[in-house]
Amino acid sequence: MRFDEAYSGNVFIRSHGNYEESQAVIYGMPMDWTVSFRPGSRFGPARIREVSIGLEEYSPYLDRLLEEIKYFDAGDIPLPFGNVEGSLDMIRNFVAKVLEDGKFPLGLGGEHLVSWPVFQAVYEKYKDMVVFHFDAHTDLRDNYEGYQYSHSTPIKKVCNLIGGKNVYSFGIRSGMREEFEWAKENMHLYKYDVLEPVKKVLPTIGNRPIYLSIDIDVLDPAHAPGTGTTEAGGITSRELLDTIHFMANNGANVIGCDLVEVAPVYDHSEMTQIVASKIVRELLLSFVK
Repeated sequence: MRFDEAYSGNVFIRSHGNYEESQAVIYGMPMDWTVSFRPGSRFGPARIREVSIGLEEYSPYLDRLLEEIKYFDAGDIPLPFGNVEGSLDMIRNFVAKVLEDGKFPLGLGGEHLVSWPVFQAVYEKYKDMVVFHFDAHTDLRDNYEGYQYSHSTPIKKVCNLIGGKNVYSFGIRSGMREEFEWAKENMHLYKYDVLEPVKKVLPTIGNRPIYLSIDIDVLDPAHAPGTGTTEAGGITSRELLDTIHFMANNGANVIGCDLVEVAPVYDHSEMTQIVASKIVRELLLSFVK
């Protein structure tokens, strides 16, 4: 006899047991090999799952139940500790298979560099994709202390891959002067706020596929202290939820997403992972049809 794993905390609440029948796949990317300040985000995916047991299955925002969709929690990709390139290859290959199977990928990080191989895999399928990036930091460096692979580089990498005019960053409040100057000329960057600029941008996107990457530090540390590089002056959890719901209610064609940089060790209250699990619920109910 085995108790229902969907209510065990080992997988995200109400996860479906059959990959083949699922519409979406949740997967963890437990990597923090390149962080520049505090490590620990490799433990984020597991703890987000564990605290999800405290969620209601009903979203009053969307009037939807988790039972209305089928999603499979694949667990954490077994990334080789300390091996950056090997880890990125494994993530890219896994997400490519999820997309090949026609499923919606929802990744849990891990440091933000894990989004880079996901961008690559998604771009292989959706050549007209745009990226919506919610973050405190620009992440536009070419390298960090001489290394091309860093959690401060993924947005510059995706700009080089798909063209900066197809990349939209929101909530940015930290970065080098050179990064902000580069952004002015080469991409779309909106400082400090998320909801209001998304309201302006979304109608210009039309039905193009959107990949959504959320760094939990887009939230003010008062709402999410459990992250490696906290940055004062961020948005509220209410604004982040309102933005997701605005996108859902206004036809955003979101074809995949990730939520990264949750580092549970720095939040004894578990506020960060609890808000992260709620965001995951709302992402599922917003964009998995």
